[in-house]
Amino acid sequence: MTQTTTPTLFQRLLLPGFAFKAVVIGGGYATGRELAEFFIPSGPWGGLAAIAVATIIWSAVTTVTFLFARATGTRDYRSFFRELLGPAAILFEIAYVLFVILILAVFGAAAGALGAAMLGWPPLVGTLTLMAGIALFATFGNHAVEQLFKYVSFLLYGVYAIFFVLALSTLGDRIATNFAAPAPTDGWFGNGVTYAGYNIIGAVVILPIVRHFTSNRDAVIAGMIAGPLAMIPALAFFICMIAFYPEIGGETLPSDFLLGKLGMPVFHFFFQLMIFSALLESGTGLVHAINERIATAWHERRSKTLSKPARAGISLTLLVGCIFIADHFGLVTLIANGYRILAFVFLAIYVLPLMTYGIVLLRRRWAQQSVENA
Repeated sequence: MTQTTTPTLFQRLLLPGFAFKAVVIGGGYATGRELAEFFIPSGPWGGLAAIAVATIIWSAVTTVTFLFARATGTRDYRSFFRELLGPAAILFEIAYVLFVILILAVFGAAAGALGAAMLGWPPLVGTLTLMAGIALFATFGNHAVEQLFKYVSFLLYGVYAIFFVLALSTLGDRIATNFAAPAPTDGWFGNGVTYAGYNIIGAVVILPIVRHFTSNRDAVIAGMIAGPLAMIPALAFFICMIAFYPEIGGETLPSDFLLGKLGMPVFHFFFQLMIFSALLESGTGLVHAINERIATAWHERRSKTLSKPARAGISLTLLVGCIFIADHFGLVTLIANGYRILAFVFLAIYVLPLMTYGIVLLRRRWAQQSVENA
């Protein structure tokens, strides 16, 4: 899509971070299940160190991704990896489809668990409700998706801020006691790298947003901000979880467990609604990326724009298969077994090439531009 108006400061600097957060927050992050899986095992202080490692990796890789996309004029992951990997780009295509299937299955399982916890629905009803919402937003393209990212972000940060204040006022003594008590910090670096590894894919999922950048400075600032914007809610949530360390590590829905301890039914409902909204924006971002990849290829071959019915059909086809995976395996199994494998795959075919060969290509392009402008 061609940029027809001057991008706002929000679009250039903050929207990329909100969009990145939208993709990574998902079901495991918003419910606390990912935090329990990757950070709680390293203890209170080891978990904080792992969070810091993941945040640094996110900011660094997202910044280089934005710069590379801007330098190569790529606005979808297919074009991006054709520039970075050449003929080997098919490896990313395969890994990304598997990633989307896994993540949407996790989202579906989380939505089913939320529906059961909040309203007593059968899990499949909550899953179907989420999938219908994702398909609806993905059908209408960039503008609808970016508006979803924007308004859900305001809701999400607001609810997490309230949650953090309530938890500190109610559970502050327990949190302080557990941070003061000795605890193992084993595996903090590896857990931080692993958590960053499979989530960093969000940086290429949101490439349509690169069209808002007006300079490399925009790309650098937006990339550096993206890591903290995406991790601040997790940091607040993790600190609250320490009140019930280590037993909270075994909870399927740590958010539900913590909210039950707070004993505030009305806020409990709104927090669960926020989680559902986070699932909606994350799932929409993933499906929208596939639609944009297909739309680019469709335009290259037929010089036509991908229609809304086609976008809806692609979205629904993808989502229906994921429903049955979610229903069969469940949230904990999907996160524990699938995420770690994908983390190493993406580190190998995305992060390593980008941060080595990709940086070399960037330097060559900048040097060539300097000569041409001299």
